[in-house]
Amino acid sequence: MKITVLTLFPEAFTWLKNYSMIQRALEIGALDLELVQIRDFAANKYKKVDDYSFGGGPGMVMAPQPLFDALDSLEDPGRVYYLSPQGKTLTQDKLFQLKSEEKIVLLNGHYEGIDQRVIDQKVDEEISIGDYVLSGGEIASLVIIDGISRLLDGVLTSSENYMDESHVGKFLENAQYTRPANFRGLEVPEVLLSGHHENIRKFRLHSKIKNTLEKRPDLLDESMMTQEERAIYNEIKKEIEKGGL
Repeated sequence: MKITVLTLFPEAFTWLKNYSMIQRALEIGALDLELVQIRDFAANKYKKVDDYSFGGGPGMVMAPQPLFDALDSLEDPGRVYYLSPQGKTLTQDKLFQLKSEEKIVLLNGHYEGIDQRVIDQKVDEEISIGDYVLSGGEIASLVIIDGISRLLDGVLTSSENYMDESHVGKFLENAQYTRPANFRGLEVPEVLLSGHHENIRKFRLHSKIKNTLEKRPDLLDESMMTQEERAIYNEIKKEIEKGGL
């Protein structure tokens, strides 16, 4: 997969070649990352890329000329995504969709944003990583690149490494434990040490539903639950109402 990043700050992305799953994705050829400096396309001697907003208002707006020319310079770029607080909120499902595309462009705005004509003529979709405002799109692009990279074939050892995570299935991920089994008197649940696979499965399912109910109840949909899941869900709800768990 090829991701082309249009940015005023390409240095914000240079460290990715040494970062975790992105490094692996680059090393095995699952990911091709191209950085394009928008300022290189400014048609003025000062390489100025912004200007005042028509109609007044605070701050500066990125001008259309450098952005149009930068995008026009790309040969068969794929879909163009503009990182914007006005976009649809990024989800794990969206990452799976992006991962399936052969090529995408991540357009990073700055200042007060970009000229609307660029959005109208060149952008396929706007994406937000949350309901807050950042200085530019670079941090949001980093989130998307990381989220996509770990889904690419060959990056993780098995699809099970991401298929069982939070926001992939119906529930958040279950609680995780590692060695030592007893740390400062805090013990790992005995069932996880038992080697009994069915009991461990049930424990993890219970943990997933409990985590989701306590932390993100908005994600729960009883109509999508199996009979077993619904029984555990109702059991946990009763315990919580009684002040337990």
